[in-house]
Amino acid sequence: MTQTSAPPAVFAAPAVSGPPSAPHRARVLFVIAVAACLPYIVLKIVWICGGDTGIPADSVLLDPDRKTALRLANGLTVLMDAAVLGLALLLTRPWGRRVPAWLLAFPMWLATGLLAPIMVAFPIQLVAGAGSAGTAESRAFLDPWVFGVVYGGFIVQGLALGGLFVPYARDRWGRLWRGRIGELPDSPLAPARKATAVAAAALALCPLTTQLLWASGSAAGLSEDLAQDRGSDMYVSQGVGALFGLAAVTGLLLLAFRARPGLRLAVPLAMAWTGSGVLTGWGGWMTLASLAVDDAEAGATPVMHLTYSVQMTVGLLILTAGAHFLAERAASSAVSGNGTSSTPRSERSAA
Repeated sequence: MTQTSAPPAVFAAPAVSGPPSAPHRARVLFVIAVAACLPYIVLKIVWICGGDTGIPADSVLLDPDRKTALRLANGLTVLMDAAVLGLALLLTRPWGRRVPAWLLAFPMWLATGLLAPIMVAFPIQLVAGAGSAGTAESRAFLDPWVFGVVYGGFIVQGLALGGLFVPYARDRWGRLWRGRIGELPDSPLAPARKATAVAAAALALCPLTTQLLWASGSAAGLSEDLAQDRGSDMYVSQGVGALFGLAAVTGLLLLAFRARPGLRLAVPLAMAWTGSGVLTGWGGWMTLASLAVDDAEAGATPVMHLTYSVQMTVGLLILTAGAHFLAERAASSAVSGNGTSSTPRSERSAA
């Protein structure tokens, strides 16, 4: 007798009965994630409470006119880092497997986008003589040790979250990216998928062009302050950002046009996941930061605003396309799981 499966639930909680406790490795990674978050959170709380630990006496961070705005910004970043703790908890506790997928996947996607460029760029900046010993402007902004503590903590957070999320995602959704690109079935959504990929690639030309210009040393479109004080740290960060943006678009194009048939499906999906998170996360963060500055010389120029807004648009477009692709894969998996299969229904409908 044919069974009727539950609707595809790529964004729903799986029916899991009695999941095992988190293994020792996961608990260790959770402790590491917590330890990596604490210095940053403590430092931010000190600043919110009026302390000046790590801030030079002549830093703009001590400007009385900016006190309220900086406290709000510090409060927001404390919440963002606290979200890392929440993600680590979801990824290690048994009940974390029963939360709706979007409640975990969306913040994890943003965390990936915010942390990945730091994990790549900061070591390069250190090797290039930048990073914590960057420009005179950065040294006047914060004491050098702060950069090492903060960005070093971000790198450890990223490694710990990645170590927790990859096996979690493989166990819960791994069937959605098994196989190779050439094995993808024909889809009625293929024309729309191709059009979306081409549109994303066309839009991405704007931020990619400006980021590559800034990475090469050009001051075109930058504010007066950034044009005067840019250094190797900025060149590295802009170059890394452009590479992640290019990876996002390439991943989407590979999926849409089914290029490189022998390539494992997980590769373009990982490229689109990470790159779109970088585009959206940093585009959004830089937009918020620029709106908080009312100084004409330090504030963002129209070119910078355009770059950040288009970054966010491209990132969200790729995220939407990826979500539709995975939803279609989940639906196909559910349909193929119908019939007289002996696979338990809970396993077929879990996503």
